[in-house]
Amino acid sequence: MNPRNIDWWKKPSLAFFHETAPNSAKVSRGLPPMTASSETCGPAIPPQLLASGFLLVGCQGGAEQALERRQQQCFPELRKAAWRRGLVSFRLPEVFSSNADEQAAVWQQAAVPPLLADRLVFARAAIRTLGQVTGDNDQQRVESARILTGQAAFAAVHVWKRDLRLALEAEPIHTALTQALGLISVPATLPTNSLILDCVIDTADRWWIGWHQSNTPADCWPGGRYPGNLPTEAVSRAWLKLDEAIARFELSLEPTQRACELGAAPGGAAQRLLAAGLEVIGVDPASIDPRVANHPRFTHWQKRARDVRVKDLRSCDWLVTDMNIDPTSTMAALERVLKTSGRRPRGVIATLKLPDWSRAEDLDGWLSRFASWGYQPRVQQLSTGGRELCVVAVRRSRRPSSKPTGQSASVTETDPVQT
Repeated sequence: MNPRNIDWWKKPSLAFFHETAPNSAKVSRGLPPMTASSETCGPAIPPQLLASGFLLVGCQGGAEQALERRQQQCFPELRKAAWRRGLVSFRLPEVFSSNADEQAAVWQQAAVPPLLADRLVFARAAIRTLGQVTGDNDQQRVESARILTGQAAFAAVHVWKRDLRLALEAEPIHTALTQALGLISVPATLPTNSLILDCVIDTADRWWIGWHQSNTPADCWPGGRYPGNLPTEAVSRAWLKLDEAIARFELSLEPTQRACELGAAPGGAAQRLLAAGLEVIGVDPASIDPRVANHPRFTHWQKRARDVRVKDLRSCDWLVTDMNIDPTSTMAALERVLKTSGRRPRGVIATLKLPDWSRAEDLDGWLSRFASWGYQPRVQQLSTGGRELCVVAVRRSRRPSSKPTGQSASVTETDPVQT
């Protein structure tokens, strides 16, 4: 197996150096010079927004150290500045080179390093911070925020709390900021690269003001927290977690496909798969909620996952699991199906529980195993879940597909999916 198909998520992203543009950035030795282009520059960003050399990264409370370990591994050029529960700040590098002016011009075209939040795994949102605002009331803080942002043309405002336990309301602040900027409350759609103003509520009288651009679905969710709601008819929260995974990873589930869920009881995830039109097999010795069990496209195999014959799963397009067991056991159950010869699922949606945060250090090993089975893994800690990781892996084709005219030779269907 090609080693790059195993270890891609461990390596610092060179795109960080080519596409990110703070006012100052230290360039690692041996990197090629950066040049400005229409592909890297994108829309013009007011200089006032690029004055700060700090990033704020939001995460689940308790995940701060796990996030920092990923940063040291994937983005060692960043330096942790300070952190509070649910929020970590990093200092962007500085530029020291003979062509610093050209490099700085390129770095100044993006809010944050491309794919930063994805590669950090535990990050929910990443923004370029402009500083803090304080005051005796919201009106004073809104005015201070206007001074920080200058005349930037924002397309939307995101207001979110660094810690969900804070007993503060975000909606009045959102209303005040949108009115001050002359924006509609909730834009119907956001074009790619739209500027979004971020207001992170730190305490009752202190906000962090920053900004980011809309490049992924999660960029359009305030604080990176999924805005979907759990339907009243859903049988468990597994419905909502799978719903976020489908949106977060932009998965295409088709009515003609079949899915198998290992550890299906009581049926929340299976219920979401049925809503997408799939035929679903639920494997679990426990009972399934009648709302799912009685569905005409649902079949219950009332047995343990290890008792299912692998050949009986060869008709499945998706393998789904969210079992409340140690990740070692989950990986063993997946390996039994994914390592076999013959027809295998085209995709996997797996939740790996973390008994404690230290188990996050096993992540690279788990991803390596997916790659060794012939799958391209992507991973994220979803905002609707707990201390767990969601891995989405799609089977690599054995042969590169025909490339459209003009497609780079380095981009083929067998290349690893880089998050």
